[in-house]
Amino acid sequence: MKGQECKFVKYMEGSGKRFVIPVYQRNYDWKTENCKQLYDDLVKVVKEGRKSHFFGSIVSVFNPDSHGEEYLIIDGQQRLTTVTLLLLAMFNLLNSGVISSSKSNRKQFLYEEYLVDKWNDEVKLKPVKNDQIALGKLFSDKDEHIKSSNMTANYDYFYERIQRQEITVDELYEAICSLEIISILLNHEDDPQLIFESLNSTGLDLTEGDKIRNYILMGLPSKKQSSYYEKYWNKIELYTNYQVSAFVRDYLSVKLQSIPQQKKVYFYFKDFVESNHIESELLLTEMLAYAKRYKILLDGQTDNKKLNSCIDRLNRLETSVTRPYFLEVLRLYDENILTLTQVQEIFQTVESYLFRRAMCGLPTNALNKIFHMLHRDIVRYDGTEDNYVEKFKYALMSKKESARFPNDDEFITAFSERPVYLMKKNNVYILERFENFGTDETNDVYGKCDDGTYSIEHIMPRTLTPTWKRDLGENYEQIHNQWQHRIANLTLTAYNSTYSNLPFVEKKTKENGFEQSGIRMNIMWIAKKDKWTLAELEERNTHLMSQALQIWPAPVTAYKPQMKQLDVYSLADDEDLTGRQIASFTFKNTTQPVKNWKEMFLKVLQILCAEDKGVITKLAASDEKGIALWFTTDSSVSHGMNPLPGLAEVYVWTNNSTQVKLSILSRLFELYDEDPSNLVFYLCESKEGDVEEEEE
Repeated sequence: MKGQECKFVKYMEGSGKRFVIPVYQRNYDWKTENCKQLYDDLVKVVKEGRKSHFFGSIVSVFNPDSHGEEYLIIDGQQRLTTVTLLLLAMFNLLNSGVISSSKSNRKQFLYEEYLVDKWNDEVKLKPVKNDQIALGKLFSDKDEHIKSSNMTANYDYFYERIQRQEITVDELYEAICSLEIISILLNHEDDPQLIFESLNSTGLDLTEGDKIRNYILMGLPSKKQSSYYEKYWNKIELYTNYQVSAFVRDYLSVKLQSIPQQKKVYFYFKDFVESNHIESELLLTEMLAYAKRYKILLDGQTDNKKLNSCIDRLNRLETSVTRPYFLEVLRLYDENILTLTQVQEIFQTVESYLFRRAMCGLPTNALNKIFHMLHRDIVRYDGTEDNYVEKFKYALMSKKESARFPNDDEFITAFSERPVYLMKKNNVYILERFENFGTDETNDVYGKCDDGTYSIEHIMPRTLTPTWKRDLGENYEQIHNQWQHRIANLTLTAYNSTYSNLPFVEKKTKENGFEQSGIRMNIMWIAKKDKWTLAELEERNTHLMSQALQIWPAPVTAYKPQMKQLDVYSLADDEDLTGRQIASFTFKNTTQPVKNWKEMFLKVLQILCAEDKGVITKLAASDEKGIALWFTTDSSVSHGMNPLPGLAEVYVWTNNSTQVKLSILSRLFELYDEDPSNLVFYLCESKEGDVEEEEE
C-alpha cells in the first residue's frame, strides 16, 4: 500500500483509464445538499483565488483481470461519482451550446480525459447496479434520463447550477483542478475487501463539533489559530463539558429559530455563518458568551440557590429541550433586562409546566415546538422584551390543546390517580420535592437514592398479608389495586428491607421505624397515624395535593396583549385543522404569508425541492402506492394537478383536503429527515366565506 498527494483531475485523467465500483459497495447516495456544498466550495476557490482545496482520499487497487488501466474503487466512490456528474453536466452544456468556453478543445478534453474510455467506447466510471444504467442514460437525450435515480437528481442540480454563471465554465474547471486528494493505491498482496471493511468499521468519525472547530480555525493564519483556540474554542469546550455538538445545536436553535438535525449541525452552522458573513472573532465571541450560559444550564452555578436547585432538578428530568429557550433567558439577564430573581421565577414556572404536563400525560413531542418558539411568541406580543416575565406567563397559560398548561383541577385529578411508583424517571423527583419543599434544611434525597441509602417504600405493601387484609376491610382488594402505587401510599426510607410486609403499627414503632425516621414526611405526618386504611390514604392524598399546588403552581398574570394573537400549530401537532384559515407559515427561518392551505403546501414543497429534488422526483417516477400517488410526471393529467415550483415536469395533486395535504407533508418530512415541529402555521379566526373549500 502506498499513498501520495495528487490533484484529483490527475487521478481521473487518462483516455484509457477506467474506474469500477465493486459490488460490495453501497449505491451512490450523495444528496443535493452535498452537491451544493461542493459547488459552493468551488465558487469560493475562484472568488478567493485559492490554489488548492483538500477533497479527502481515494483508495483503489489495480484490477489485474482487466484489459487496460482499470481500478477498483475501495473508498471514495461518492466523491469520484459526484465530480463525474459535474464534469458530464459541463460537457453536455458545452455540447448543446448552452454555455461556451474560451478553450476550443474544452468539450473534447472533458469527454476524452474524464468521461469516456475512447479506446473501448465505454463510460470510464462503472457504478454498481442501477446506478450504472442511470449514469449511461445521462449521456443520452433528456427524455431517456431515469428520473427516479439519485444520479439524475444530482446531475440535474449541476446542470442548472452551472447555467447561473456564478463563475464561468473555465473558472469552474480550474476550481476542479484545485481539488487535492490523498491517493492510496493498494498492492496485489492487499485484500481490498479487508481494507474496505477496515476503513468503514474502525476509528471514530469527526463529531459535528469537530467539523465546526476545523471550519472556524483551519482557514486562519497559524498564529491566529493558536490564539483563537486558547482564547475562545478551548473555553467553549470547557464551559460545555465538551458537549460542543449539542451546544452548537442549541445555539443554532436560538439564532435560526428552528431546530437543526443533530447529524446536520455542521451544514446548518456553515450556512448560518456564510449567509450572514460573520467574521471569525465576532462569531467566537458570541459563541463563548452563549457557552458560559450553557455552563449554567449544565451545572447551575449561580448566586441564587433556588435557581441552582431548579436547574439540577430539570437536568434530572432530562429536559434538554428547554435549553435553547433558557439560553435566551440568561442572555436577557446578562443584558440587565431580567434580574436573577426573575430568571428563577421563569425556570420554576417551566418546571411546573413540564411536571403538570407529565402528570396529565400530555405528549412530549409538542415541547420542541413550544420552547423553540416561546421567546419569539413573547416578543411578538408588542415587539419588545419589556415586561418579559408577565408576557412569558401569559404565553404559557394561553397554550391550547396538547400544548396547554394543565389547570389545578386537571393536575390534581391526574396526580392523585397516577401510579407514581411506576414513573421511573419521576418518582424520586416527586418524593424529593415533597420532602424538601419550603425548608432550607434540605435532605440530600437524590444523593442517598443514587448511592442506595434511600429507596421508595410502599406503606401499604405490594403483597398483602392477612393482617393487612383485615385492617383494610372487606374491600381490601379494590383498595390495594387502586392505591398501592399512588403517591399517597409512597414514602422514602433507608430501611426498606426491614419493613417488608409488616403491619403498619410495626413499621411505625419498630427500631428505625417511621417514628424514628430522619425523613420529614415520615415523622411529621405518617408517624402520627394509628392505622393505614382507605381513610388515611384519602387524607394523605388531600394533604399532598394541597402541597402540590404550592410546589408546582400555575402562574398568574394580569397581562393581555393589545392585539388579537394568531393561533399557532406545527406539523408535529396532532390536531385537525380542517376548516381553519391559515394566514402564514414559518419554515427554514423564514415566515411567508399565504392565502390558503394550497399555497402553503406548494411553497413548502418548493423549499424542500430547493434542498433536494431527488426525493420528490423519485416519487413522481415510481409506480409505488402511498405518498407516490400524489405526484406524477404525466403532464396529460390536468384536473387537480399543479406543476411543482422549481421542479420541471413534476406535478402534484392539490385537489384534496387540508388534512391530506398535511399528511403528505408529514410523510415527506420523514423522507427528507426534517423535524415536523419546524413547520409552523399561524391561523386566524375562521370567518364565513373565508375558509378554503375542503375537497376529497
